[in-house]
Amino acid sequence: MIAKTIQQDLYGQSFEDVAISRIKEYEPPEGYYLAFSGGKDSIVIYDLAVRAGVKFDAHFSRTTVDPPEVLKFIKKYYPDVIWEKPKNSMFQIIRKEKTVPTRRMRFCCRQLKEIGGNERLIITGIRWEESFKRKKRQPFEKSYKRKDTYFLHPIIDWSTQDVWAYIRKYNLPYCSLYDEGQDRVGCIMCPLKSSRARRLDAEKYPKYYRAYLRAIQSVLDSGKKFRCGDTAEEVMDWWINL
Repeated sequence: MIAKTIQQDLYGQSFEDVAISRIKEYEPPEGYYLAFSGGKDSIVIYDLAVRAGVKFDAHFSRTTVDPPEVLKFIKKYYPDVIWEKPKNSMFQIIRKEKTVPTRRMRFCCRQLKEIGGNERLIITGIRWEESFKRKKRQPFEKSYKRKDTYFLHPIIDWSTQDVWAYIRKYNLPYCSLYDEGQDRVGCIMCPLKSSRARRLDAEKYPKYYRAYLRAIQSVLDSGKKFRCGDTAEEVMDWWINL
């Protein structure tokens, strides 16, 4: 019955079959660059690429604010994944930019996550359901920021239910944070998370919370003014509740 929860498209093919067909259709001679985060969507595209029988190399971009649970999960279950290190940590970037990242100003993603796969065809796990902006994306598209770089989003039309149905159908291991009620297992205190999730992160990972506070204090010490407050604690409270 689980398999039947994976939707059927207009031509009677399951979303699973369509995704595999997409992966096979666009396979480049040198193989895919598979963007792997350790989250539910990336473990699905990894498994789909394996089942499609295509050549690929998977890469995990460390952000320096990755949950320890995610790092342990990748090391244990995906030892072949290549770890990419950023030039600067999240806290160094905040000091350099003299502000904190927000939903609209995601310089952190650009400098920490989107650092690999130049001049390659990159497989991602992004889906239309995730945001209004992503609804405008196409299954296959050219990057408008990076030269000779392309993207394939094989599960772009899947729902979250489809993703979990696939994981259960094939009994794929997944990060323990999902069983703790988290919807996203990305960066600690990521601005894309809900305010509640960010507060929970602050409580669960106090060392990271204090590191964010120190970075904000450094920005204030440089002379930068925030309209939301005069102290690091006030800025943090505003940031968490955005």
